[in-house]
Amino acid sequence: MHSRRRLVALLFAAAVAAPAAAQNLSPHFPSKPLRLIVPFTPAGAVDIASRAIANEMSKTLGQPVAVENRPGAGGNLGAEVAAHSAPDGYTLFMSTSGIQAINPALYAKMNIDPNKELVSVAPLVSLSNVLVLHPSVKANSVKEVIALAKAEPGRIPYASSGNGTSIHMSGAMFTQMTGTEMIHIPYKGSGPAVTDLLAGQVSMMFDNIPSALPHIKSGKLRALATTGAKRDPALPDLPTIAEAGVPGYESGVWFGLMVPAGTPKDVIARLNAEAVKGARSPEFVKRMTDLGYNIIPGSADSMTDLIKQEIARWTPIVKASGAKVD
Repeated sequence: MHSRRRLVALLFAAAVAAPAAAQNLSPHFPSKPLRLIVPFTPAGAVDIASRAIANEMSKTLGQPVAVENRPGAGGNLGAEVAAHSAPDGYTLFMSTSGIQAINPALYAKMNIDPNKELVSVAPLVSLSNVLVLHPSVKANSVKEVIALAKAEPGRIPYASSGNGTSIHMSGAMFTQMTGTEMIHIPYKGSGPAVTDLLAGQVSMMFDNIPSALPHIKSGKLRALATTGAKRDPALPDLPTIAEAGVPGYESGVWFGLMVPAGTPKDVIARLNAEAVKGARSPEFVKRMTDLGYNIIPGSADSMTDLIKQEIARWTPIVKASGAKVD
């Protein structure tokens, strides 16, 4: 009888201790280098922010965070690589509101569900886009772009960083709200799209401000308006597209870190703490704000809430646009 009581007591003690142990699954994390998968090409806005936060997190985690570009399919290819990686915290993914909220409505078939197979770590930055033109285009205002597009329906090409990205949908929203028809030319990232825009291979682009800003300042691209609800601090003299003649127009994007579903909660909590710390560091804040980003670090739950809001916002817009990718 005594031994039975002792066994029951031991089992009870183990049951009580189990939840506490579950919260400390990886006491030595990280014990090796991490990788951050970026689903777009180098030099674009997502890549710039990714390299900046990887640098900050490398300092505080005590392990290198290596950036790995996996572009294609509007970010879906990189998301798939991340989702199929081991859920141990050593693979991070820089997602966007476009990947989480636009792609599921835009793509007829996706190999993963980014809202089930990836989980939030921390939101980091947001930004507006900017309508930029090659200097050869004979339009100096949003109203003149609309007039040009109506005069030449289906002939003016505009570039994007890929199907389903905020850059693409900013253009789709513009044509939908202005009753114009332009040719969408998707690229595998903002970098190559801007390269062709600079060369005059395409006429215009609703580019992320950080990747377009240097070319605007150098005069190689003509900026007409920004896409946010209010004027952007990086380009305060430019009107919003709504101000410039398209009432109700508003488009933007945010980026945040995610990990494969099943990653231990204590690991996510550690990654969140270091990501938020990195996003608030003076070096990160200066670099990002100088380039036109807004800093929005927060909890994993706050990022999940942002995703839900974006899904509710973008799903009807994508459906109304008729845009679809097979």
